[in-house]
Amino acid sequence: MTQSTRAKVTRSAAPLTGQRAHEIQAYGSVVRMPIALAESTRQASADNLNQLLADTITLRDLYKKHHWQVSGPTFYQLHLLFDKHFGEQNELVDLIAERIMMLGGVSVAMSADVAEMTLIPRPPKGREEVPVQISRLLHAHEIVLEEARAMARKAAEDGDDGTNDLLVSSVIRTNEMQVWFVAEHVVDGPLVHADGHSAN
Repeated sequence: MTQSTRAKVTRSAAPLTGQRAHEIQAYGSVVRMPIALAESTRQASADNLNQLLADTITLRDLYKKHHWQVSGPTFYQLHLLFDKHFGEQNELVDLIAERIMMLGGVSVAMSADVAEMTLIPRPPKGREEVPVQISRLLHAHEIVLEEARAMARKAAEDGDDGTNDLLVSSVIRTNEMQVWFVAEHVVDGPLVHADGHSAN
C-alpha cells in the first residue's frame, strides 16, 4: 500500500465482522519468551499444564453438574459446597491457562478439545445419587493430584520454579482441601447415638 493509497483509507464506526485469517500460533508450540527458561523446559511445562488444564476444566464442570443435580437430605449443604468448589476450580483454570501463555504456549480452551484430552471419565447426562456424585468427584481429584505432583517434580528438576510454585501452592493445596471437605460427606457414622451408646 503506497502512501497515497494509505491517505485515502477512511475510518468507519461500523464493526468489521466476518474476519478470517490463519492462526498466529499453532496449538502445541511455544514461542520465545524472555523469561530465562530454555525452550525445551517451556515446551515440557506447557504440554504438562495443558493436560492438567483439561482435567481441571472437567473437574470444575463436574462440580457444576452435581451442584445442579444433587438431591436428598444433604441437598442444601452439598448444593452450596459444590458451587464453592466450582468457583475455586474456576480460579485454578485461569491460573493454569495463564501460566501456559506465560511460557509461550497456547492453552487449550474449547469444550470439545477438553473432552478429547481429559483423563477423567465422562459421567452420564442424568442425575445420580449423592454417594456416586461424591465418588466421581474424589476420583477426579485423585487424577488431578497424581498428575500435578508428577508435574511439580518435573518442573522443579527443570528449574521452572514458577510452574512448580503454581502446582504446589495452588493446584495441589486446593485439591487436597476440597478432597477433605467432600470425602467427609461419605463417612458412614451414626447421626444420633454414638456407637456403644445405651439410652437410659
